[in-house]
Amino acid sequence: MKTCSARHRHAHCHLLLALCGVLHMPLTVAAQAAEVTLARPTCRQYVWHEQERIQFVCLDPCTWQGREYDNHSTPLSDINPARLDTDQWCRAAKLWGAKEILFVAKHTGGFCWWRTDTTKYGIKDAAWKGGQGDVLAELSASCRRQGLTLGVYVFPGDDTWGAPIGSGGRTMDPAKQDAYNKVFRQQLTEVLTRYGTITEVWFDGSCVIDVSDVLKKYAADAVIFQGPQATIRWPGTETGKLPYPAWNSLLGKDLATGVATAAQGNPDGDVWAPLEADTTLYNHNWFWSAANEQKRKSLNELMDVYYKSAGRGGVLLLNSTPNTDGLIPDGDMRLYEAFGREIERRFGHPIAQVQDQRGDVVELALPAPQLINHVVIMEDFREGERIREYVVEGLCDGRWCELKQGTSVGRKKIDLFRPVQASRVRLRVTRAAAEPIIRNLAAFLVEGVSPGSLTAGRPTTASAVHSAPYIATMATDGELETRWGCPDGTTACWLEVDLGAPTEFGRAAIHELADRIRRFTLQYRNDPNTPWQTALEGTRVGTRLQVDFPAVTGRYVRLDITEASGPPTIWEFDLYPGAQDWQRCGAWTTQDFHDGKARLTLDLSPFIPKPGQFEVKFEQTGGKNAFRITNATLCFEGAEATPGLLARLTDPNCFNVNRTAQVTKETSSVLLVDLMAEGGNECEGVVQIRPRPVE
Repeated sequence: MKTCSARHRHAHCHLLLALCGVLHMPLTVAAQAAEVTLARPTCRQYVWHEQERIQFVCLDPCTWQGREYDNHSTPLSDINPARLDTDQWCRAAKLWGAKEILFVAKHTGGFCWWRTDTTKYGIKDAAWKGGQGDVLAELSASCRRQGLTLGVYVFPGDDTWGAPIGSGGRTMDPAKQDAYNKVFRQQLTEVLTRYGTITEVWFDGSCVIDVSDVLKKYAADAVIFQGPQATIRWPGTETGKLPYPAWNSLLGKDLATGVATAAQGNPDGDVWAPLEADTTLYNHNWFWSAANEQKRKSLNELMDVYYKSAGRGGVLLLNSTPNTDGLIPDGDMRLYEAFGREIERRFGHPIAQVQDQRGDVVELALPAPQLINHVVIMEDFREGERIREYVVEGLCDGRWCELKQGTSVGRKKIDLFRPVQASRVRLRVTRAAAEPIIRNLAAFLVEGVSPGSLTAGRPTTASAVHSAPYIATMATDGELETRWGCPDGTTACWLEVDLGAPTEFGRAAIHELADRIRRFTLQYRNDPNTPWQTALEGTRVGTRLQVDFPAVTGRYVRLDITEASGPPTIWEFDLYPGAQDWQRCGAWTTQDFHDGKARLTLDLSPFIPKPGQFEVKFEQTGGKNAFRITNATLCFEGAEATPGLLARLTDPNCFNVNRTAQVTKETSSVLLVDLMAEGGNECEGVVQIRPRPVE
């Protein structure tokens, strides 16, 4: 990739960043050229990447059909989204902090949402505004008014020309190819020249039509998704989550294929192409329907996506889908607002931070010894991804203790760990391609957030591995979509995890691909030179085994499978602390109150690891205005729980949460609570939870 000199590149980036309103730090701290050759972002890639959050807008005739792909069954006279409001779409984006809207201007069916003479299947031929409307024009104007950038998705194929999904624009009838090439080039030229600056162009599934000259002439400030001119990449799934490590560089020959994904990420690659993690708001559905609206993701799911997209150095592309009225549903709007507020609650106010540091070691002093459970690291990635391995440590009682290990950092890495009392935080880069340039190092305490499994992300080894995709670390990567597997013929093997420090645990959850394990022992020790001790013995595991046992303390843990009917294959091996007394799961301050009223959204998921009854209590800790709870609603997976599963106890500020359904790692359990402060807004308090004592 050809780039300008560092000095010229940074000056140009400074101008672009200022124009786009995403300048976060002085560019004068950028590094001099590294001694090694590293892939670096172009100015347009950097400006795009700094947006961090982008909102997809998916609207199509298939919305009227209740489908994901247009089957052309909807008469154009029925395409009349009478209440369509592009200002509302922009408000939705701003609610959760998105800086760009990426609009599906043309999907697979060929329907065009701008006025074009290249087809008779578009908005000018539909009933909306008597055929005089242009949705792309209205959206462009709304984005300018509300300070958002605009990207366009123009599907290279077209069903009306016999260029189906997966064709990249190649027609099934070769005799039509030249004519369709001209049509598509004209369509792309129209959307790139009529509606102001376009910052992103999406060619879903790549593009076989030569549009290089069109892009060079009219999309100079845009990044390109897929196709031979691609400058950004797809992760490889639509979960919105990046694999880890997630490298933003790769080999040029891989990028030139037009369909490179995160799988081709290479820290020593020669070109830069950052990762954009796309996902739906409705589980597995991109387009609105009344039924799909019931599949809305929970706030807990969205936060998990955020940690594993933006929090792994990528850009999050989250879908929105207006209904047949042209409006994003109210429930979606409320979720976007809650999502934005939760990101701000967690990461808007660091306990301490230090910026613009160089070197292998960066220390951060906290105002006083206090609890922390998050550290956020940001590289100055304009000079490439230099960090290859690192350790985050906390100074606890005068001794440095390990909090987290990692590899890639890039734009941002969010590290979550169990709360520790620390007076300082230290980032130690243990391997780097060149001198590390730390843009920001910040520490946080986020109430009500648990890292979940003690084994997640910890160094993991195994006695046997089937092949490269099924390595040991896949059993502790926190994803139920990856797995560790053993070679054919294996009937005994072990999986070992280093927890980093002596850690107490009293609950295990094992997810097996097939029911093969017949006998196993869970072992632990603190010194690798001492014998293993037994914490638990078991027989069959099956799809999911969750078991409690007397809590033990160990740094090294081994799942020793001594008998199996076939080669063991495990999706996830998780350990958790045993049942505890009260745990803090939330808090409120005077800033939460407006006119004496406040709404708390409490994600109880990390504190309800299995079915049972849990006691939740609200305690005032400050402020002159007493509080009372006016309403409380329990939601499982985003839907209101069956009446009776939430009940007030004798103390009106205590509730019993009865979790009777099967709980998995993905289960969302959320308590919505309305508070009233008597006579004002000065009221502070905490929320705590524990398993309800057996009477």
